[in-house]
Amino acid sequence: MSITFSASELINIAIGNERRGIAFYDVMTRSAGSASARGVFQYLANMEREHIQIFNDMLAEADKYEVSETCTQEYAAYLQALVDTAIFTDDLATSEMATQADSDIKALELAIGAEKDAILFYYTMKEIMPRRAQSTVDKIIAEEKSHLRQLSELKQNPAAP
Repeated sequence: MSITFSASELINIAIGNERRGIAFYDVMTRSAGSASARGVFQYLANMEREHIQIFNDMLAEADKYEVSETCTQEYAAYLQALVDTAIFTDDLATSEMATQADSDIKALELAIGAEKDAILFYYTMKEIMPRRAQSTVDKIIAEEKSHLRQLSELKQNPAAP
């Protein structure tokens, strides 16, 4: 059986992930206890906005993309599970999660989990995107890895500037 996701569906899922990331990071920017955490959260919100623009540009080309390989039903189920179990599954849950984070450390742990989910999703997405789209997805993966490093460093040393 072939995969049930088209390139445009995958890109739209990615755009939704990025929008929910913006909502989370915007709330965390306003509620962070330290200036360093506020700065990192604001930076990450802005990067997610850039990712949306990148994905929107890809979406304009998506009707020309054909998924590069046929995937088994099991692979399609795996991809669906990634989508279904992501930390930021909908806007309301994302907002509630952000407002319930009772410390910068808790917020950082949530953000770290979200970045890990994003990296995993984008690696999987890259595997089935056409070759010409893979370098763009690679750039986004590199940025998500950078976000993960920044969040981990801030968690290790929350007082750092």
